Amino acid sequence: MNNAMTDLSRLDWQKSDGLLPAVVQHWLTGEVLMLGYMNAEALAETQAIGKVTFYSRSKQRLWMKGESSGHTLDVKSVRVDCDGDTLLVLADPQGPTCHLGTSSCFGDAVRPPLGFLAELDALVEQRRQVLPAGSYTTRLFKDGTRRIAQKVGEEGVETALAAVAQGDDELLGEAADLIFHLTVLLRARGMGLADVTRVLLERHA
Repeated sequence: MNNAMTDLSRLDWQKSDGLLPAVVQHWLTGEVLMLGYMNAEALAETQAIGKVTFYSRSKQRLWMKGESSGHTLDVKSVRVDCDGDTLLVLADPQGPTCHLGTSSCFGDAVRPPLGFLAELDALVEQRRQVLPAGSYTTRLFKDGTRRIAQKVGEEGVETALAAVAQGDDELLGEAADLIFHLTVLLRARGMGLADVTRVLLERHA
């Protein structure tokens, strides 16, 4: 776990009778997964085991998210807000967060639109590791980097042609093909969209 919390002494446990709200957010997509409450013991347990653990107000005990379903929230980082009275937990969900089967307790509609790119990147990486039979992505990885690079070139040309000679739907379709194949190419080289984002951020800065 990457603990981004810099000063535990800033936490104001007394403001809410020893309980602080903890917002859990998907570490890659930015999707807000759920809201729970932590006391000092729950926070310590979360840090110790690397899985989000709350204090259950109804059960009056510590409660690790997913202890029954197996759909745990693996902690990536914990942050404190400016007032020291709210926690932000970035986590990697192991299955749907909500007991209703949705990825978020607020419903699937809260997923940030661009967040799907992170999901796509993770799915492509999973395909690279598992190489499931019958998958187009598997076939690309087995064909090798040269073939994937060729596909990126082809899709780039088709995207450019669609931009000057076809309609919006055709352009969007070709752009989607280009982004998918570029993602596969990056993963074939051991990189991902997060690495591209980092370069863009460095250039922006």
